[in-house]
Amino acid sequence: MEVKISPSMLASDFANLQSELDKCKNGGADLIHLDVMDGHFVPNISMGIPVIAALKKVCSVPFDVHLMISDPYRYVDEFVKAGADIISFHVECDSDIEKTIDSIINAGCKAALAVKPNTPIESVYPYLDKLSMVLVMTVEPGFGGQSFMESTMPKITALRKKCPDIDIQVDGGINADTVKIAGRAGANVFVAGSAVFNSTDPAKTICTLKENAKL
Repeated sequence: MEVKISPSMLASDFANLQSELDKCKNGGADLIHLDVMDGHFVPNISMGIPVIAALKKVCSVPFDVHLMISDPYRYVDEFVKAGADIISFHVECDSDIEKTIDSIINAGCKAALAVKPNTPIESVYPYLDKLSMVLVMTVEPGFGGQSFMESTMPKITALRKKCPDIDIQVDGGINADTVKIAGRAGANVFVAGSAVFNSTDPAKTICTLKENAKL
């Protein structure tokens, strides 16, 4: 599977979002990870539709939009219009899962399901034939800068065995060391926030993450 790095804008300098996007684009990022939080599904609140639409105007890298919201079905069309290329939403949300997946696909976007650390990976199995990606959270969703939870790796291994060709994304605590652990477990898409945006050389960091994911 192709290794992809998706820098998380949640860890970027919000006062300089365009220049932070340029770091990702010029540094070889494959995707841009955009975390949307509603203050209900998770306790934090982050960016929303207007911010994503504005960023899309100045960035050609595909947008990987992670909806940590209670009712994603209600907002699918708006996020697609704003510029989402992939929409991940949580299997633990209140929306009808299949209807939400179908809505994303019918709107011309790729659909992905996310699972929290304590949610069994089997919860996504009924939907695999419609999904482009599964996001396995390696921290509790809602806050950046948390420590990587290695206890989630068996879920990735099980999913990779069941579905060899699907993109498996990990999000939370990814750095030059933990990317090796997740890569060996079977992940191939890596969300990296602090590791990229706190780096003095984001391009080199992105390159290192890609290389280490294959070790």
